[in-house]
Amino acid sequence: MGFSVAQYCILILILTQDIIRAEIRLDQSSAEVKKPGEAVKISCIISGYDMTSNYLHWIRQKPGQALEWIGRMDTGRNSATYADSVKDPFKMTEDVSTSTQFLEAKSLRAEDTAVYYCARRDTVMDLMEQLY
Repeated sequence: MGFSVAQYCILILILTQDIIRAEIRLDQSSAEVKKPGEAVKISCIISGYDMTSNYLHWIRQKPGQALEWIGRMDTGRNSATYADSVKDPFKMTEDVSTSTQFLEAKSLRAEDTAVYYCARRDTVMDLMEQLY
């Protein structure tokens, strides 16, 4: 996109990820471009399994860096656990009636520029095994 930190633009790419395993789908909201100080709410719609049966994790990848775990939602209980590095700017919530998880930032910072992913516990564990 050509945006730089000097231009004070944040490019948050939320790729539509179709994580399919036995018809299980996690569909994320579309990509958005935001400026520092603006808010964003990313959604992850779950289908193909009971949302309340797995943890739902949020992960991001900043340009040129490794994956970074943001936190996890104990689905169905609206109970979130956050990585210490991102505890302040982000809030995870859920709507069980629509099988949707949300990651929200009230005031974005330039350092929040990244690609954001939602992932079910199985996917995260598989990824961790590959990384370590």
